[in-house]
Amino acid sequence: MTTPTRGELADYQAGDLDGFVDSLIATRDSRQPDWDTLGFQAKAGSQYRRAQIRYVGSGATGDHDGDQNILQSRGFTFSNMLLPPGAEGPEHVHHDAEEAFFVLEGQVEVGVHRGEQLVRRTLGYRDMIVIPPGVPRSLRNTGDVDALFCVVIGTQKPQVPTYPESSPMHGITRD
Repeated sequence: MTTPTRGELADYQAGDLDGFVDSLIATRDSRQPDWDTLGFQAKAGSQYRRAQIRYVGSGATGDHDGDQNILQSRGFTFSNMLLPPGAEGPEHVHHDAEEAFFVLEGQVEVGVHRGEQLVRRTLGYRDMIVIPPGVPRSLRNTGDVDALFCVVIGTQKPQVPTYPESSPMHGITRD
């Protein structure tokens, strides 16, 4: 269990309980799909275009600490990913944390990679997969409608993922 910060305790104990509770809520209406944070991946092909919708922390897509719309992370990140039909999340590795995908709409094919081996599973509504740190994974929307799924990364500030030599992103930079 994560201990609240001094500021959080002071806000809670200060008496404005309504304001405190409101500071803990992120509504769907206050979220905007960010098509730019992973925009650099389009250098490898337009099929890698997708949007991150941040709720808690910035995820592993970059530095979004200045985004006042994001709830502060105390031990994990939570976002939604919007994957258009045919779009892909390229093979990548999170070395420092597990990553979970929970499908809300559409279907997502998740690939788990080991060298030349690739095992794929298609997840649909309310299906979930949790991938341990150090295991390469990829995603693809195999349906004909947008896929929307939750992404949870099990650390407060994840390292930016790496792209193995077998990934289409290997060697592509963010700038």
